[in-house]
Amino acid sequence: MINLAARDILHNWGKFIFTGIGLGLLIGVTLTMAGVYRGLVDDGRILIDTSGADLWVVQQNTLGPYAEPSSLPDDLWRSIRTIPGVAQAANVTYLTMQVRKKDEDVRVMVAGIAAGGPGTPGWPPHLVAGRQITRGHYEAVADIATGFRPGDRLKIRRNHYTVVGLTRRMVSSSGDPMVFISLKDAQEAQFLKDNDAILMQRRRIRTDPAFSLPGKPDLPEAVIALQTANNYVNAILVRIYPGFALEEVAESIRRWKRLTVYNRAQMEAILVGKLIATSAEQIGLFLIILAIVSAAIVAFIIYTLTMDKIREIAVLKLIGTRNRTIAGMILQQSLILGVIGFVVGKISATFAAPLFPKYVLLIPVDSILGFLAVLAICILSSIVAIRMALKIDPAEAIG
Repeated sequence: MINLAARDILHNWGKFIFTGIGLGLLIGVTLTMAGVYRGLVDDGRILIDTSGADLWVVQQNTLGPYAEPSSLPDDLWRSIRTIPGVAQAANVTYLTMQVRKKDEDVRVMVAGIAAGGPGTPGWPPHLVAGRQITRGHYEAVADIATGFRPGDRLKIRRNHYTVVGLTRRMVSSSGDPMVFISLKDAQEAQFLKDNDAILMQRRRIRTDPAFSLPGKPDLPEAVIALQTANNYVNAILVRIYPGFALEEVAESIRRWKRLTVYNRAQMEAILVGKLIATSAEQIGLFLIILAIVSAAIVAFIIYTLTMDKIREIAVLKLIGTRNRTIAGMILQQSLILGVIGFVVGKISATFAAPLFPKYVLLIPVDSILGFLAVLAICILSSIVAIRMALKIDPAEAIG
């Protein structure tokens, strides 16, 4: 018995292959969009996972430090360290900004980390090149996605920093690569005003009658020194001893220090559920629409390929070919086309993912589900095409 699917593929292999490639590119776009969605969610979680903290202590009644501004005195960590169950407490600052790389700008999140070393909350947990920060000023560790290399110089505000180490997959919730510098440098970059603003502020204070009190000539200078000091951080990262309950330690900090405290689950809910929720929902909706369009196009291609063989199917029916054989041929061709399309789509998505400016996370589960979805669409489309083919009147089709 003639195999109609094999005959059609052999005699029209160019058309069939290019149809499979076109279908595969469409499937690849769908898989890539799924990876963009998962990458967006993963970016929101990676900052939490790599911070090394069990609790985040922030300004009272704020969602800081990632979702909104938070400001705390930088000496508050000492009193938090004395609370039972607290093993480590470290200051940290975060500031998203443009840094200068020679003649171009790079958008990064600058993280200010407290003195300590690897293992201290806030420090990059691993390096792929170079070393960690060992000096108190003008050294930086950058994520490899910034394009920096060990020995490069970058400019943050008015100061220049030397990149001494590189890390990987250290990004903000919006996918911006991170640059780590010392806490003092970060405080200066975040809170220090420019020279003109400082001069105007000093002039106002010195000429303000409220600060020109008899017998207190040093008062204006003391006020100026207080206002220009950079004694604030965005959050305190806390790590607790094993055996202590997170909520008990957090409640002690809330009660005695009158601060807001978040655990890992709460911080993840803020990042994923609030900060990137709108973007994730938008990409998710676009993914659903793209999947529906892809399914419709797959169905249309299979239906068109079947209807192009009406005369061949009519001849087979005239010579007594069973309906089951004709249905098997149509289904076979549809499944082959689906497999070719998925293989091309998977390969294109894999090679295209690193080219995106933000992280695209392709996981095996999505590939398996995508493959099963393609097969299901091919089978359902084949059923429709088979029903139409079996209704063909051989006399009308040939005549």
